[in-house]
Amino acid sequence: MRNTVKLTTAALAAGALTFGLSACGSSGSGSASDTSGPLVVAASPTPHAEILNYVKENLAKKAGLDLEVKEFTDYVTPNTATEDGSVDANYFQNQPYLDDFNKKRGTHIAPVVTVHLEPLGLYSHKVKSADALKSGATIAVPNDSVNEARALKLLAANGLITLKDGVGNEATPSDITKNPKNLKFKELEAAQTPRSLDDVDAAVVNGNYAIEADLKPAKDALVLESAKNNPYGNFLAVKEGNQDDPRVKKLAELLTSPEVKKFIQDKYAGSVIASF
Repeated sequence: MRNTVKLTTAALAAGALTFGLSACGSSGSGSASDTSGPLVVAASPTPHAEILNYVKENLAKKAGLDLEVKEFTDYVTPNTATEDGSVDANYFQNQPYLDDFNKKRGTHIAPVVTVHLEPLGLYSHKVKSADALKSGATIAVPNDSVNEARALKLLAANGLITLKDGVGNEATPSDITKNPKNLKFKELEAAQTPRSLDDVDAAVVNGNYAIEADLKPAKDALVLESAKNNPYGNFLAVKEGNQDDPRVKKLAELLTSPEVKKFIQDKYAGSVIASF
């Protein structure tokens, strides 16, 4: 994508290490006291970076915002980079994931504004409906705790399994109380789930990774999350204390503008849903 910096996880990790060794204790680009430079935002490539680049190319200049977008291909580095000040903000995650991340890693990331929902879906290259899954079928699910729980709740909501009452956002296969099809579960990094479709009977795939794999959630998913009362909206986030950065406030306004809502509706046709 034009004017977007693409970084591999390995390169980012190396960069984060260098930053930590050379600038530990410094304010970094994430400091609330330094708002003179461009706003650097970490994002998953699809749809987050695409939405940000739409803002960059169509709205930011008129609003007086200098925006730089950095693409990340995993769900860990955007938060650690925001925490250490390597970037100013990120846009890729939902509240249950962030709560779990902050708790387990001791980070201090805070949401600013919710922008969109990517419905989680169950996909298959081998069957045309969830009912057609055979006894003993293997289903790939994301291996991070929040997205795995979300995947299992999707399967439970569609009658494929039953989960223990009150299990919440930390459900694992061990919390399944009824499994009439004797489904087996293969836990994979979220980004790997669409790539597993030729090797498993079905896979639960996050919306952004589904789109990257040319899957159309609104059309191709065997079952799909409902958008109604859904807690998994994706938001712009910063390190705590930086919510009042004027650049962040300006980006939050642009991300929730009528122009961005139309862009989301036109480009993603229901596979991504504006949450504002």
